[in-house]
Amino acid sequence: MSAVSADIEPAGDVRQAETKWRRRGLGALAILLPLTLAEISYDSVREWLHGEDLVARDIDFGQSMPFGGSDWRLADLRGGKAGRLPEHAFAVIATFAVTVGDPDLQKQWLGCKLMLTDATGRRWLPDFISGVSLPDGVMNCTSAIFSGAKKGNVITVGETFIVPEDAVKTIRPAVGLGSERPWYLRFQRPPK
Repeated sequence: MSAVSADIEPAGDVRQAETKWRRRGLGALAILLPLTLAEISYDSVREWLHGEDLVARDIDFGQSMPFGGSDWRLADLRGGKAGRLPEHAFAVIATFAVTVGDPDLQKQWLGCKLMLTDATGRRWLPDFISGVSLPDGVMNCTSAIFSGAKKGNVITVGETFIVPEDAVKTIRPAVGLGSERPWYLRFQRPPK
């Protein structure tokens, strides 16, 4: 015979104490698990917010707005059938007149992105169109960043886009800069 019996159950006080600690442990887990997930994902969310153009600042046509150390104004928005485009597609050229404030464009304009948006929230980035080029004196973002522009200089920045026919009537030019994200500028179209 054995001196130890398997039929012995813990006393009532021990069982209550054990149940009490299990409940406390589950309660602590319910609190600590979301806090741990928030702490782990904080840097990822912060990095995502600084890498995306999420919050629009709407600007009327003809108005300028300080952005990335310079004043941005929509100079022109024009488009039509040109070059070798797919059927039901249009070429669009958007140009901005920018008065340079802070001449350190390599820092202020890092991640410069010109784009078009429409009423449904779609976005188009610049595209190469055979047979279509920017007007004389217009630079793209990269050229402007390395142009050596000085404070007070007015430079013209622009890009070409391919846009589907159904979006042409509602497109609006927009500018995003790494130093200003998650905000971006969205300009009203020129009056007809």
